[in-house]
Amino acid sequence: MNSGIIVKGIGGFYYVDTGDKIFECRARGKFRKEKVTPLVGDRVKITIQGAKGQGVIEEIEERETELIRPPVANVNHAVIVFAAQKPEPNISLLNRFLILAETQEIDITICFNKVDLIQNQELSTLVDVYENIGYQVIGTSTKQSIGLKDLSEKLMDKITVFAGPSGVGKSSLLNAIQPNLRLQTGEVSSKIDRGKHTTRHVELLQLDFGGWVLDTPGFSSLSLDFINEEELQYFFKEFNRFIGACRFNGCRHLSEPDCAIKTALEKKQIDQSRYESYTQLIDEILQTRRY
Repeated sequence: MNSGIIVKGIGGFYYVDTGDKIFECRARGKFRKEKVTPLVGDRVKITIQGAKGQGVIEEIEERETELIRPPVANVNHAVIVFAAQKPEPNISLLNRFLILAETQEIDITICFNKVDLIQNQELSTLVDVYENIGYQVIGTSTKQSIGLKDLSEKLMDKITVFAGPSGVGKSSLLNAIQPNLRLQTGEVSSKIDRGKHTTRHVELLQLDFGGWVLDTPGFSSLSLDFINEEELQYFFKEFNRFIGACRFNGCRHLSEPDCAIKTALEKKQIDQSRYESYTQLIDEILQTRRY
């Protein structure tokens, strides 16, 4: 049997890259019986059948991670991209992306793109908030080739999903890091001889320096309705050292007396914008419960 990774799945066909070639594969019926659906990113074992060299997926190796939105396996890194300017970063939305990534327990890199449009002091203020929490932060500019080497190093030997709103330059960053990425997508289409599909699908693109990136809008939904109000506090990393020090065990860190989180906020140990994102999300969760 050959080993490979599923790089694309369309209409019941799975395209498995073995390193030398991409094989069009079907999955064994046993997976349907076991209610297991092969996912892009799955490491699989295949057998090759017939003169055309089509394959059959025989085994799926155990998954390290599994994302629901987008449906993909073994992602171990998220790059959350926001523009430093044009558009001005929506901090509330950035925090929402971070919480969603935190729930998946994968490494996170924050990338502020278009740093050529912002003053150094403004950028430092923005970066400091998240570096103080413990996040890796990179400033990039495709126009001035700033930070591209640092970003490439973060992607090396990982399976990375890029996430962020439209207009922040995600595609430009990927093309700057590896100019032939879009060309490779076309090459894959010719290798598997299936023509070009207009249906949106998740696809893995291989990086020349090692690693893979997902050709997808990233997290396609920012609904956090699967998180309950008790869990939410744990996805704000800077809260962790204060949790358990509140007067009440079930403290929601809103209006309760002797709240360690609110005390930390007053002492500027927690950033105001982060706390506001927390209270906004708590309110959304409670609103959902009412209905």
